[in-house]
Amino acid sequence: MTSSSDMPILEARDIRKSYYKNQIELPVLRGVDVAFHRGELSALVGRSGSGKSTLMHLLATLDQPDSGEVWFNGKRIDNLSRRVRDSYRNQDIGIIFQFYHLLPELTALENVLAPAMISRSVLGYLRERRSLAKRAEAMLDRVGLLERRGHKPSEMSGGEMQRVAIARSLMSEPQLLLADEPTGNLDTETGESILELLQQLNNDDGLTIVMITHDDAIASRADRCYRMQDGLLVDRLKDSPRKASDNANKAARLIA
Repeated sequence: MTSSSDMPILEARDIRKSYYKNQIELPVLRGVDVAFHRGELSALVGRSGSGKSTLMHLLATLDQPDSGEVWFNGKRIDNLSRRVRDSYRNQDIGIIFQFYHLLPELTALENVLAPAMISRSVLGYLRERRSLAKRAEAMLDRVGLLERRGHKPSEMSGGEMQRVAIARSLMSEPQLLLADEPTGNLDTETGESILELLQQLNNDDGLTIVMITHDDAIASRADRCYRMQDGLLVDRLKDSPRKASDNANKAARLIA
């Protein structure tokens, strides 16, 4: 019997997804099985069109598979109601995208607060606004941007906007972070700082991270790497002994 500590935090089981153009079926995922474990930094790597971003959208329940199943913490989630799936995205996981998706009319602090505002009634938010603002400030401080809390996206660099997006994704204390090409819109130096931040969140906080990338060099920094090609998982790179030991230590911290 598999113990709860061995159970994957997130799984895709025989996931298939097609899109249609002029009544022509365009298969994107052709039966993907993959599992991500608590406390690990995992990478899904593949060229553009390999299906990796589509898979991430299905794992995040932003879309639904044609067939197959998505499981989170031992429970199937892809077939749940929209309200429950919205709650999963708002509370259980964090998502960061290549293009940030910050609201341009809001400040950095207000963007980080947005998930808390969405998940509460007006009265509930007003009751908690001070404690929530303190947490949002703590998240901005965590990513090194507290002094920019009053700035809007138009006043920030790409790297700063991505850090705000990361802070926003951490606002609800998620169990898992899904990062879709988090450095894809950044220069090399700025991208490196974002990767170091993600690794720090994984190493220091034990946050489970699944990162989508087309870059083998970035993927090689993960604890576990899966390669996608033509809508299939075609390769898995196993842990190095050092990383396997690190993962065991992370899991021990999470269970303690």
